[in-house]
Amino acid sequence: MDNSTPTTEAQPAASQPADIAKIQALLKAKDDTQRFVGLALLKSLLDSSEQLRQDEQAVYSLWSSLSPKFLGRLLRTGSKPSNKNSNEMLDLVVSVLHIFAILLPQQAKSDAKLINRIPLLVGAVLYSSEETTMLVLQLLHTLVSSQDGARVFVKVQDITPLTEIAPSHAPVLDILGFSWLNSMTTVDDPAAFSNQINETIQSLVSSFTGTDAVTLLEFLGYFLRNADPNIIARQPKWLKSVVNYIQNLVSSRPTPEARSAYSNAAASILQTYPVEAPRLIFTDTKKDGKAFSYLFINLLLIDIRSSAPTLLEQLNNPDYPKTSRRLASAFDIISAFVGYLVQCLEDESLETFIMTPDNLLKLRKGISETMSVTIEYLRDRWDASVAGAMGLHPDARAGTTETATGTHHTLAWDSIKDNVVEDMFILSAVRALALWLREEDNDTLRKETTGLMDMFMDLYQSSSQEQLDFRSSILVALEGVTTLAKGRDSLLANNGWQVLTRDLNSTLQHGWRVCRSQDASRATDVVRILLPLVEQETGGIPEAWMDLITAVAAWDVPDTEQPSPPIAVQEAQIAVLQLCCAVLVAANRGMRQRYQHSIAAINGIAAQLGGHVGTDSPVKEMLEDVVATLGALARER
Repeated sequence: MDNSTPTTEAQPAASQPADIAKIQALLKAKDDTQRFVGLALLKSLLDSSEQLRQDEQAVYSLWSSLSPKFLGRLLRTGSKPSNKNSNEMLDLVVSVLHIFAILLPQQAKSDAKLINRIPLLVGAVLYSSEETTMLVLQLLHTLVSSQDGARVFVKVQDITPLTEIAPSHAPVLDILGFSWLNSMTTVDDPAAFSNQINETIQSLVSSFTGTDAVTLLEFLGYFLRNADPNIIARQPKWLKSVVNYIQNLVSSRPTPEARSAYSNAAASILQTYPVEAPRLIFTDTKKDGKAFSYLFINLLLIDIRSSAPTLLEQLNNPDYPKTSRRLASAFDIISAFVGYLVQCLEDESLETFIMTPDNLLKLRKGISETMSVTIEYLRDRWDASVAGAMGLHPDARAGTTETATGTHHTLAWDSIKDNVVEDMFILSAVRALALWLREEDNDTLRKETTGLMDMFMDLYQSSSQEQLDFRSSILVALEGVTTLAKGRDSLLANNGWQVLTRDLNSTLQHGWRVCRSQDASRATDVVRILLPLVEQETGGIPEAWMDLITAVAAWDVPDTEQPSPPIAVQEAQIAVLQLCCAVLVAANRGMRQRYQHSIAAINGIAAQLGGHVGTDSPVKEMLEDVVATLGALARER
């Protein structure tokens, strides 16, 4: 071998500066032929020298020697099959750009010299070899991971070369997802961006014709779940085709990957298109045992029941997030199905029903069995992650211990991170369970659920707008559970009164200025749970309940000079005053006497609210009843 040829890493280190200088001189030459030779030598040197690849300064120096115009000419010329040696040109320039995208420091990956090559790289896919195509896709994936790169990518006028190869090249979908999600908050024209996304998805749907579309469904499941709802097009033409892909996949013998894809896609579509999607997914022209909705929901129920018994032991498995996401999607679909089922039963104008009565009865049984398994899993998961054991007083689990994996409750044994309150699967499971408890008259299931009351109250208190919010779902569950005496007793035994009234007060104490409509709606739901508890207390009420009276008496209510609260806030405030009236009426006379000042203050609050309630307001009659009751109580001596 000629020892003067620098072909291996065994070459003397002293020869590298000379090689680098020679390459830089060639790259800076005005003749494109010399530049091309320099580029070829550069690739060879970077491929062969680990020492050079680790030298960040030398790498950046070589990168600075490259002319962006020359790189652009190579990409354009290499993308013209009629040109001689076009394949070699394209292979070389893509390979060099790919190497630098890996070696350059993170901040340099947003260099205009790199990201401005994106449009030409997209076009080059049409003419590149399979190996070079993979390098182009890897390079694009790296570039669009930054906001600057994503911004350039979404401005590319024609990405047909990518959408056409998407069925056989899954990285295309990752590139689209990264670029779109990274551009959601920075795009200059949201309407044009929305139209671009819509047209691209339509192109993708067409490209996947004749395939099982597993990768497309997985992509849509992820993208729609994370996208800004304001950017996503309403009533897109591709929606029906995507639902057809889901139906075809469900009706075949789905693989585990297929189950994940159709579950995640269907859940995201139902979340994104709550009006159109349920009808498309759950309504079927077939009225026999082959109705799609029956098959679909049945497969989801089987998936949950078969997965739940082994799920706890997978908590620390790297695959748990993927499994958790699939099962969370299954629960979300079941929630949507139950909601649509109730709508079908209540809306007599719907001419068609979604399945035969016999299949509906089978599904009712299947859903109840699945919810029973869900209750068991939630109990085990909560004990393993937080509580230690059902019925154990919270003070007994307050201790923590330091281990190599962090700080843990001393009584928790199966979760590394103790992050059950951040697990989307838990929220989806609780939401589906809650809806079924309310809509299905099943006392056995409701009794089983009373065993989760400590978990419900802990989750309720840990919820916030910034984290997963379990509060509305738990209130729906309580609607069903508290129809039973055992459910009411369990709620009170687990400090339910204190937890719920604390939320009421924190939501409404400052009135309309800080109370959002959804918070006000939740407050009204809380009153709906607590009011029957008070009305069924025949032997007087605990004095601790009178804390609600003291708290409400201190409310900040706008006077008549200030703007009126939104109707949802007014309704919530008056509902709480109704609850106060019920508490005061249920209290014994001596207890009421001790709270006369608070009663007078609440009476004044009711009068102030009256100044904001018009004669035709839907809450006018409610407020009049409250004022009459409070007036009588205030005059009591």
